[in-house]
Amino acid sequence: MNRLEVTVGEPVKAHLDRFGDALTTAMTGGTVAPYFSVGFKNMAQFGEIFTPKRWELVEALKSSGPLTIYALTKRLGRHYRNVHKDVTALIDWMVIEKDESGKVFVPWDEIAVRCPLLKHVA
Repeated sequence: MNRLEVTVGEPVKAHLDRFGDALTTAMTGGTVAPYFSVGFKNMAQFGEIFTPKRWELVEALKSSGPLTIYALTKRLGRHYRNVHKDVTALIDWMVIEKDESGKVFVPWDEIAVRCPLLKHVA
């Protein structure tokens, strides 16, 4: 299963530790499971990218399969310029991809969003 891990507020050290563990496993001849992730500093940054309209776009694209941006625009009933802007942002954040024929698609079977809650220290 192709899974994109989206984290919000996870310390950089956690990402580095995960990378270090994978590197050690690979260097000792072990098999490293594929891991794809994007991280956001805080919920405000996450919310700038994953707007409700963009989630709608991802769901429509996943259910339909690869489409041109024009066809996606018609499917969503939105303006081309806005859909193009959303597609560009989602490609930049690895949520969707564009194939060699110019169609966009969602390569993931699952997008898991994780936002660890910080403990209050008195």
